Amino acid sequence: VHLVESGGGSVQTGGSLRLSCVLSELFYSSYCMGWFRQAPGEEREVVANIYDNGGIRYADSVKGRFTVSQNSAKNILYLQMNSLEPEDTAMYYCAADSGSWCYDDPLKYTNWGQGTQVNVSS
Repeated sequence: VHLVESGGGSVQTGGSLRLSCVLSELFYSSYCMGWFRQAPGEEREVVANIYDNGGIRYADSVKGRFTVSQNSAKNILYLQMNSLEPEDTAMYYCAADSGSWCYDDPLKYTNWGQGTQVNVSS
């Protein structure tokens, strides 16, 4: 499965961005998709996971500000980011893998996009 992210950019504190992740093909069984981010010098961390049944889990740091969604065909994953803060500055990645459980550990995912950079200035 090939993933391509887009939508990153530079905004000021309080601004919004919408990231997209396009999948080259759909999974035929249970799957999980996730948004991760990695700031310079930091480990990659989960932002949100979405199960194939639509269930979504958010990291505490983004709850109430970020929203994950999919299109009806389920081949595009979105991350709407509102009320952005400088601490949200990072490279954002989309990940996907088959399976019935969505892990927070990025090592559990085998399919990754190339990333899209988000910069938030104060």
